[in-house]
Order: sequence, then structure tokens, then C-alpha cells
Amino acid sequence: MMNSMFDDLKRMDKRQVLYQVLSFGMIVSSALMIWKGLMVGTGSESPIVVVLSGSMEPAFHRGDLLFLTNYEQEDIRVGEIVVFKVEGRDIPIVHRVLKVHEQDDGSIKFLTKGDNNSVDDRGLYAPGQNWLAKKDVVGRARGFLPYVGIVTILMNEYPKFKYCVLACLGIYVLIHRE
Repeated sequence: MMNSMFDDLKRMDKRQVLYQVLSFGMIVSSALMIWKGLMVGTGSESPIVVVLSGSMEPAFHRGDLLFLTNYEQEDIRVGEIVVFKVEGRDIPIVHRVLKVHEQDDGSIKFLTKGDNNSVDDRGLYAPGQNWLAKKDVVGRARGFLPYVGIVTILMNEYPKFKYCVLACLGIYVLIHRE
């Protein structure tokens, strides 16, 4: 099978190879444009995230794909599921708002907790931070697809699998003539 793929590639002339490479470039640039459009439309820097742990079970399971929005004018409410980033951590966290505290100056602070966790998230926040602010929120969960993100988890946990998938996709794009 591998030999037949390389034979197909050898039979292509330079124009066909260039066409395939340009087609691949168009696919990648289209995906980036769609992502940027989603960012603008949802108001979130990351409109789609994958749940990476079981801390929100039974609401969300590891591998669920979440769709987020983050509109400035919406207030954060108790019970809402938010995705937030904490200083010093690269990966955003998906947890439920446990308490909301409105300060005298009108700003809102809130506390989160994973549904499957026994304690609140103060241990996850940056040192000295007891509450989250609206600026920490990446988005609010608006919908989800169960287990669709498991492929992302597999690719992160097994880098060889990721490179194999990417190589197969690259070869397919190069030899596929339509």
C-alpha cells in the first residue's frame, strides 16, 4: 500500500504537486479563518475547548467538546459553567461558579469548583488569589458534543499517534487528485 502511494506521487507532474500543495494551504488557511471568525462571533479567545479531566463529572466527561461564548455585557451567575485561565497555568480550567461576590466599586469576583471535586478551586488559583475576576474568564459553556475531543487528548498524550495522523493526512492530500 505504501509503495502504491509513492508511485502515485511519482507519476504526478510538477503542476499537479503544486496544485495539491496549494490546495492543502487553502484548507489550512480556511480553518484558521473559521477559527478567527468564531473568536469574533463568540467574544471568546478560545470558542471551542476539550474537557481534559473528570473534575466536572457527571455534567461533562473527559473528552467532551465544549462550545463557549464570552460576551462582555453578560453577568456571571452562580451555577454557570465557566472556562478560566489562571496565572502560571497554560491550560484553561472548566468549572462551575460556586459563589459570586459583588464589591463596593461594582466589580464582580467569584469562586469556582469542579462538580466532582470535594473542595473549591482556591488551591488552583495563583498564589494569594482567593477569587477570580471577569478578566480571568475565557468563556462560558453554551453547548457540548460528548467525547468528540478524545482524539485531541490521544494526540497530546501519545505524540507518535499525532505525527502518524498528520503524516497520513499530508500523504492523502498530496496523492488525492480531486
